[in-house]
Amino acid sequence: MKTNLILVVLFSAILFTACGGNAENLKVSDSAPDFTLQDANGNSYTLSSYKGVSPVVIYFYPKAGTPGCTKQACGIRDSWSKFRENGIVVLGISVDSKDDIKDFIQENNLNFPLLSDEKKEVSKAYGVLNNLGLANRITFIVDKEGKIAEIIREVDVQKHADQVFEIAMKLK
Repeated sequence: MKTNLILVVLFSAILFTACGGNAENLKVSDSAPDFTLQDANGNSYTLSSYKGVSPVVIYFYPKAGTPGCTKQACGIRDSWSKFRENGIVVLGISVDSKDDIKDFIQENNLNFPLLSDEKKEVSKAYGVLNNLGLANRITFIVDKEGKIAEIIREVDVQKHADQVFEIAMKLK
């Protein structure tokens, strides 16, 4: 058990220091790259389907089950009712397999869509893929017109849910 904890801490440290993937290819007011990805159950989500309907929070996370990713996802889970009641879409994306994402959802009782970008195409389009082949923790808030309204490159996993909710509410 102690060895597993050490490995998780070491792996997390490596994730935080991985170079590349800072979304430098995109800026506020750019059109958000469209995508269609599936969740752990095979349901498809297409970004452009929300155009004219609601703002969308797209958050990329490195690896399901790691401490930071768990805190970030559980923050959204715990705030989900206010996102849903206000018609704000939240999509978490990682390069994890659907099976890994399914386990992550079940272990943490998550109640919102987490999408698998196993082919890494969306992570590349958003410029978040790092040198380890994982997505860096970066969040994009997309307005109703499909334009990037905010990019959060320095994510505080403890405050993430409240921060993105406040930004998205201004876009309604």
